[in-house]
Amino acid sequence: MLASICRRRRLATPLRQILAGGGAAATNPVRSIPESVLLSHGDYSTAVAAASADPEPCPATVSYLLSCGLSAAAAAVAARNFRIRDTDRANAVQALLREYGFSEAEVARTLRHESVLLILDPDRIIRPKLDFFFSLGFEPRLFAAEPHILSRSLDNHIVPCIEYLRGILGSDDNVRTAACRVPRALLADPDKVMRPAVEAFRRNGLSKESITKLLLIHLGLLMVPLDRIDEAFDDMKELGLRVTDTGFLYGFRVICGLKRETWRRKVALYQSFGVCEGDVLRAFKTQPTILLASDETINKRIRFYLDVLKLEMGHVMAHPMSLSLSLEKNIKPKCAVLSVLMREGKIEKKLNLLASLQCNSKVFTERFVQRYAKDVPDVVKAFEGQIKFQGFGDREFELLSHRMTEAKKL
Repeated sequence: MLASICRRRRLATPLRQILAGGGAAATNPVRSIPESVLLSHGDYSTAVAAASADPEPCPATVSYLLSCGLSAAAAAVAARNFRIRDTDRANAVQALLREYGFSEAEVARTLRHESVLLILDPDRIIRPKLDFFFSLGFEPRLFAAEPHILSRSLDNHIVPCIEYLRGILGSDDNVRTAACRVPRALLADPDKVMRPAVEAFRRNGLSKESITKLLLIHLGLLMVPLDRIDEAFDDMKELGLRVTDTGFLYGFRVICGLKRETWRRKVALYQSFGVCEGDVLRAFKTQPTILLASDETINKRIRFYLDVLKLEMGHVMAHPMSLSLSLEKNIKPKCAVLSVLMREGKIEKKLNLLASLQCNSKVFTERFVQRYAKDVPDVVKAFEGQIKFQGFGDREFELLSHRMTEAKKL
């Protein structure tokens, strides 16, 4: 079924796009932003046009940009698009960012990715935007992550954008949460991009509450092309997922974010470990993010469970969340804790290992770290990564299957 969806999606690509070397298979719809989104209604295009690009970069501009942390290549490219004629103004821009709480690293990152800010009037153009965003509770890290926002027009883009999102998401807190997760979504035009996307969600059966939740999950879905949105709904229907199902929104976010070749390749990767297509589908329905990790990451996670923990692939696929958790930051520290506790005889071998590993950090900490911290101080060191996991050795767990565990609960 998964393969048939991929084939159907490929055939759905217009022939003229394929011949042009493009099409939906060539880009990630969630990440791609139309050029018009970036250049319309903003101070960026006005400032650059006023500066008039020079065929050769201005040495003084290059030198200043180098002092801001740009690489030589990036400084040369930027200096062809504009010229810093007033270093006092450029210095004032940097001082303004620091005044609003930008760290030196955030100032450098902001100017490295949007160096044209250095030629904008700091008090007339940049300060009002910072005042507006900070009044809503935004922090400097938003602009360090997506500094192009500060080049957009406050009246023509930023305010209408926030007002539209407030109407959809319901509160300033939700707007801030969603935007901080995907800052580049604030570059989208509210009338030409956001509104049509929301209408497409409604047309395909999502309720107002579901749209709010979907955009809190990933605000970048507002920038997905309309035909791709319709196609993703068809894909979800073919997978047997209805808009009212619990996992629909998370699955929809993943479907929209994957290239077609990437989808096929990841399914094939799981199948290379002896997993049938049906098992991949069931795991996807439970934990859609199993298809978001890179091929290398998926391979490393599976090899760890099979080779180090000595688990069977069936056990792993029955706990798909374990395939979405970081080995280094999550799984291995937890394994280190369990290894210490097993060595000290504090836990029995009868333990559903994967269920324990995939529980959230708060629950795991209460159950295995805080509970034993006084008697076994090493559990704290293990959880913090100071004691590395070296395997369970001959002290293997007597694994309980997922079904056995559920039966015991009943």
